Amino acid sequence: MEKILNYINGALVEPHSGNHLDNIEPATGKPYGTIPDSTKEDVDQATAAAKAAFPSWAALSIQERSNYLLKIAELIGQNLEELAQAESRDNGKPVKLARTVDIPRAQANFHFYGTAILHYASESHSMGEVGINYTLREPIGVAGCISPWNLPLYLFSWKIAPALAAGNTVVAKPSEVTPFTAFLLSKICIEAGLPKGVLNIVHGLGPKAGAAIIEHEDIPMISFTGGTATGEWIARTAAPKFKKLSLELGGKNPNIIFADCDFDKMLKTTLLSSFANQGQICLCGSRILIERSIYDLFKTEFVKRVKAMKVGNPKEEDTKLGAVVSKPHMEKVLSYIELAKEEGGTVLTGGKQAEMTGEFKDGYYLEPTVIEGLPHTCRTNQEEIFGPVVTLIPFDSEEEVLEMANSTKYGLASSVWTENLSKAHRVAKGLHTGIVWVNCWLLRDLRTPFGGVKSSGVGREGGFEALQFFTEPKNVCIKY
Repeated sequence: MEKILNYINGALVEPHSGNHLDNIEPATGKPYGTIPDSTKEDVDQATAAAKAAFPSWAALSIQERSNYLLKIAELIGQNLEELAQAESRDNGKPVKLARTVDIPRAQANFHFYGTAILHYASESHSMGEVGINYTLREPIGVAGCISPWNLPLYLFSWKIAPALAAGNTVVAKPSEVTPFTAFLLSKICIEAGLPKGVLNIVHGLGPKAGAAIIEHEDIPMISFTGGTATGEWIARTAAPKFKKLSLELGGKNPNIIFADCDFDKMLKTTLLSSFANQGQICLCGSRILIERSIYDLFKTEFVKRVKAMKVGNPKEEDTKLGAVVSKPHMEKVLSYIELAKEEGGTVLTGGKQAEMTGEFKDGYYLEPTVIEGLPHTCRTNQEEIFGPVVTLIPFDSEEEVLEMANSTKYGLASSVWTENLSKAHRVAKGLHTGIVWVNCWLLRDLRTPFGGVKSSGVGREGGFEALQFFTEPKNVCIKY
C-alpha cells in the first residue's frame, strides 16, 4: 500500500488529524494506498512555512531560482518511467499516454519557466527631457495553487513552476482523486535541495483543504483549474478578499469539419480530440459539427474507427482508452448517455460500461460513445460531460455552424478543419473561444496565452501571461 504524506516546510509529514483517505486505482476499482485527509490546521502550517520562506526566496537572483527549477525538470526526466507508471495507476489513463504526454509536459513546464524568467522584462516609458517611468514586476507572496485530476502532474506543474519562477512561495493542493505524482514531486523537490517552505503540498478534500487555501488571509492569489461550479464558489469567496484569481474551468468544445478539409488527416486527429485520456481533457472536441455534404461519409468512417479502439489494461501498449478516473465519474457519464437517449439521440456505437475480466473486472471502463440526432440546444450538447462521449451534428453554412458552436455557456477551445485559408480566418474570428486550432488539435506552444471566455474561466495561463499573474506591477516615476 502506497502511503502518501503532506510536504510542508521541506519535510514529508502526517496530517494533523491523523486521518487518511483511500486512494483508489481506477483500473481495478480497489484501494492501493492512502492519502492525508488534511484540514485547516495543515493548510495553516503550510501557509506559515510559505510565508516565512517568501522573503529569502524572493531575494534570490533570477538565475538562482532558475537553477532550482531546471534541477527539478532534470529529475522529472530522470524519473520519467516511475512517474508515468504512477500517473497511469492513479488516473486510469494508458501508461503510453502518461509516458509520452503527461510527464514530458510536466518536465517541460519546469524547464520552460526556469528559462523564461531569465528573459522576463518590464516596460519603461520615456517622457523626453522631463523624466522616465519604469515598471517593476515584483512577486506577491504566497500563491495558492489547486489542480484537477485529469492531467495531474501536467497541470500541477503548469501552476507551480511560474509561481516559483516569479519569486513567490506556494501552497498547493492536487486532486484527492489523483495525488500520487504530486507526492513523488515532493520527493524530487527534496532531492533537488529546494529551500524549506518554498513549495508546500497539502493533500485532501476540496471542502476541507481546498476551501482552507481559498479562504486563507495570508494567501493573496489563487490559481485554480477545475469545474465551473467550483470556480463560481471560489470567485464568490475570494472576491471580497480582493485576491488575484486565475480560473481555468470547463469546456464544451466544437470541432468544426468543412467538406474541403484534408479528410484523412482530420479523421485521425478527430479520434484523438474526441477520446484522448478517455475524453477527460477540458480541450476535447465533444461536439463534432460536420458539413452536410460529407456527413454520411464522416459518420461511417468515424464510427468504424471508434469501434476498433481498444479499451483495456492501461499498461498494454495498444490500449487506446483506459479507465475513467472514478466510479462516481463513470456513473455521471453513463447518466448523460441515458439523457441523450431521452432527448431523442441515437447511439451509433458504445453507450455502456465496457466489460472487463480478471483483476480489471471491477474497474471503471467505458466504451467510446458516438451519438447523433440531437439538436444543438439540448442538454447533452450544452453541458460538459467530460468523458468518452461525442455527438455528431450536420450543418449547411458558416453562419449556421458559428451559431451552433457559440451557443453554449462555455468558450474554451475549438477546432476548424478546412483547406480554404480565407474561410479558416473568418471562422476563427467568429468563434467565441479562447483557443482556436486550425487543421490540428492540442498543438501547444508554451509561450502562448491559454484560457477561455464566458463560463470557461477568468485570466490566462502560459508564457509571460502566467508570470504577469504571479507578479504585481509597480510604476516608478523619475523626474530629471
